[in-house]
Amino acid sequence: MNRKRGCWHFFHCRMSIILIVCFMVACASAPPAQVVDRQQPPSRKIVTHRVSPEETLYSIAWRYNLDYRQLARHNGIGDGFRIYTDQVLRLDVNNPAARVTPPPPVAIAAPAETASSRPAAKTPPVSAARPAPVQPTPSASRQENRTPASAQAPSAALPTGPVRWRWPVSGAVISGFGGQTGLNKGIDISGKLGQPVVAASEGQVVYAGTGLRGYGNLVIIKHSDTYLSAYAHNHALKVKEGQTVKAGQQIAELGSSGTDREKLHFEIRRDGKPVDPLQYLPKR
Repeated sequence: MNRKRGCWHFFHCRMSIILIVCFMVACASAPPAQVVDRQQPPSRKIVTHRVSPEETLYSIAWRYNLDYRQLARHNGIGDGFRIYTDQVLRLDVNNPAARVTPPPPVAIAAPAETASSRPAAKTPPVSAARPAPVQPTPSASRQENRTPASAQAPSAALPTGPVRWRWPVSGAVISGFGGQTGLNKGIDISGKLGQPVVAASEGQVVYAGTGLRGYGNLVIIKHSDTYLSAYAHNHALKVKEGQTVKAGQQIAELGSSGTDREKLHFEIRRDGKPVDPLQYLPKR
């Protein structure tokens, strides 16, 4: 009897081992489960921008890769390109339905005539100059940004022909253009601290400050209605907004503001879009 039980136990153990081995072989030979690559939902596109005190229309257009003229038209901004602190700008310039209609000019009514202001019947009228109407001024929360209107209006000093380019600093190109991928919207040029940075062509300074994140001390020059250039990471700025500069004139000192090494980050924008500066600068 015990011998039969032992045989049965041995047979049961053996069958269990065979089943386990078969199961493992089947698992090993089965194709792996497919991994589904679940893409992240697209991020919400920014369609508005609130103006801060350090910004101008040009710097905002630069930040979002927009043509400043198109941005101005879309938001009902006149030729003076005046913007105000805390003003909300629409960035969806390709959406005509979102275009902002500029408000009509405010008509200021003449002061109403009262009985006490009417001359007496027998008193000859006295002629007096009517006081000039008082122009409305922006509130404290809508102060006009620091760039004067004269600096933002089209200038007769801007070149009318093709823009002639020159290198903004002497040095080796250490990082090339990658505007299509968003990695680098210009080129990086090596240099030493305090080295002169010059205007790549004649034009008008439309931005000088630190309001653009990642650019450090930045200068933007308008060369024509089509072309603008930018000079970033400077140690010190030598020009102010509204100033007209000549090609080769020093506009800054090379530095490392907003970056990890001393270099000049140089960009050219055509109709608001980044282009490869090496396609415009003269061959060395």
